[in-house]
Order: sequence, then C-alpha cells, then structure tokens
Amino acid sequence: MATISERPGQAAQVNGAQGRAAAPELAGAPPRATALDWGNSAPLALFAFAVTTFMLSMVNADAIAKGVEPVVFGVALMFGGLTQLIAGIIQLRVGNTFAGVLFSGFGAFWLSLFAIAQWFIQDVPPTQIGHAFGLFLYGFGFFIVIMFLTSLRTNVVVVVALGILIGTIFCLAAGNYGASVKEIAGHGNTLIHWGGYTGLAAAACAFYLALAELCEFSYHRAVVPVWPLSGHRWGRHKEPAAAGH
Repeated sequence: MATISERPGQAAQVNGAQGRAAAPELAGAPPRATALDWGNSAPLALFAFAVTTFMLSMVNADAIAKGVEPVVFGVALMFGGLTQLIAGIIQLRVGNTFAGVLFSGFGAFWLSLFAIAQWFIQDVPPTQIGHAFGLFLYGFGFFIVIMFLTSLRTNVVVVVALGILIGTIFCLAAGNYGASVKEIAGHGNTLIHWGGYTGLAAAACAFYLALAELCEFSYHRAVVPVWPLSGHRWGRHKEPAAAGH
C-alpha cells in the first residue's frame, strides 16, 4: 500500500532504524525518533488548503458577501497557514520533499495573505492596493508553475489541481492588478470572479485527494482512484541518495 508521504524502501529503512535504536534503549539511553513516529500529515495539509481555498473562493466568486472576509482570514491564519505549514514540515521530516515544499509553501502563502490584509496593506496608497495584491499573487503564481512542472510523475489529480491553481492564481493576480479602488472594496471584477470559480474547483480536488489518502489509511488499500503517473504515487519516488541502493 502506498501513501502520499511514503517512499520506496521506506518501510525497510524504518525497520532498520528501529533495529539500530534497540541497543541504546536497552542500555538505558532515551529512544531515538524514527519515521515511524510520524503519521501521514498530507491529508491534514490538504484539508487545510481545501477549506481555506473554498471559503475565499466563495467570496471571490461573489457567492457570499465580502463582509465575511475577517472570518476567512482567521481560518487562513490558523488552518490554511499554521496548520498547513506544520504539516509540510512534517512531510520534509519524513523525507517527502515534493509534498513538504508544496504544503509549506502554501502555508506560507496563507500566512502572508493574512499578514498583508491585517497589518501591511494599510500602508499602501489606496490607488496602489490592487497592484500590491496583484504583485503578491503573481509571485506565488510562479511558485505554483514550478510545482506543476515537478508534479508530472505524481498522479492525475495532483496535476489537475495544480493546473487549475495556475489559472486561479493568475486570474486573481490580473484581476487585482487591474482593479479599481471601488472594485477592490466591493465585488471585484470578472477576472476575480473567474478566479473564484476555478478556486472552488481546486478546493474540490484537494478535498478529493484528502479523501483518497484517509481511505487508503483506514482500509489499507487504494479505495478512491487518483490515477498514478509513470507507475508512481505522490511521493513514491527514490531520493537521489538512495537510487543506487
């Protein structure tokens, strides 16, 4: 059975680490942490991304009043930001570089968005607020493009989700960059609305991936299909140092 954070040979490496840790423990030394001590944080990170993206996309799509944004920013801070950042660091801890960079990056995105909206945007001239948000979104758009290009050996759902996110982030970037002060304060514009619609699709993909990961853990087999590419599941790859083993 393959999980999002598991690598080929990981189980053997864990067993070997347990064997090496046994002697110091018998000698009275404190036990050392191994990869087995860490659960799969990927579903948590996916839920954090999905919930926050869903809430903000509902606002961007003008499906709900813009006045609820303070609640969205609270979720962005605690769930989309801190929770996803911690989950990403755990992925890095267990050796899954792709998921670790992806989740940590998006955690930092939501934390940055919260900080900008709550503390720093007030120092930007009103006529430049759209440019400021547009610049921020364009910057993270390049991050998503790179993650998309490195995801082509994961699975179809991951690739589709990141492809949708590229459209989402650049729609929102262009919409904000060219928006008037009235549009920023009100209901946005057509590009922002389309960014909201595609953001809802991206959130749905993240919910789907989280469901697939949790079902695989609960039932000890793949239940929800994600269609692996090139015979690999997300995170199922050999690290360069282990390639010759």
